[in-house]
Amino acid sequence: MGPRLNIFQGLQLTFSRPASSALPASTRCFSTTFPSSNWLIPKHREKRKSQKGRPRMPTGGSSRGTTVIWGDYGLRMRDHDRRVSAEQLRIGFETIQKRLRGMKYKFYPRVAANIGVYTSGNEQRMGKGKGKFDYWAARVAVSRIIFELKGDLHEKVAREAFRLAAAKMPGLYEFVKKGDPPMVGLTKLQNGVTLESLKKARREVPLNSETKSSPSTPEGSTPAQ
Repeated sequence: MGPRLNIFQGLQLTFSRPASSALPASTRCFSTTFPSSNWLIPKHREKRKSQKGRPRMPTGGSSRGTTVIWGDYGLRMRDHDRRVSAEQLRIGFETIQKRLRGMKYKFYPRVAANIGVYTSGNEQRMGKGKGKFDYWAARVAVSRIIFELKGDLHEKVAREAFRLAAAKMPGLYEFVKKGDPPMVGLTKLQNGVTLESLKKARREVPLNSETKSSPSTPEGSTPAQ
């Protein structure tokens, strides 16, 4: 046993971590950048099934989201509100990419597909709440900006790219530029039309509306007794 123990006398086992001086001084153990986000797929799945719902209606006169903010040109929905799936938005984005291939531009999506759509299969009993997840979608209100473009682009080129993208997506769209007036519902705030004028009563009620005149009887007729 003696000679065998002499073999391990020179070994020294250390269980401590390596010194931090082995790493360069500029290396950090955490990231200071934001994770890459996807506007077509949310980062986290829904904890509860989302209801079918309806897009936001600006009943109070809000014009938020109806003007171009980040880019120079935009695509705005103009017929009525609807639910647009993530696949339809992706096809519209890829159509713009193909048309503007080789050009320098920036693309800004103004909507995000963060609403889960659940559908039930065939031969299901009546009732709600039994559907399984099908796809992601976005609720787009009327007069809402969907896409924006910015860069060294001619107006005709951007208009053509948006026209091709609108043909691939459901609904009717219009081309807008930066500086165009905002909209409240389907009404543009221009040519003297203001938010205060829209909130006013369309018909003024007279002050003597309480006193009503009795209906007159036609000639040759006797009043009913």
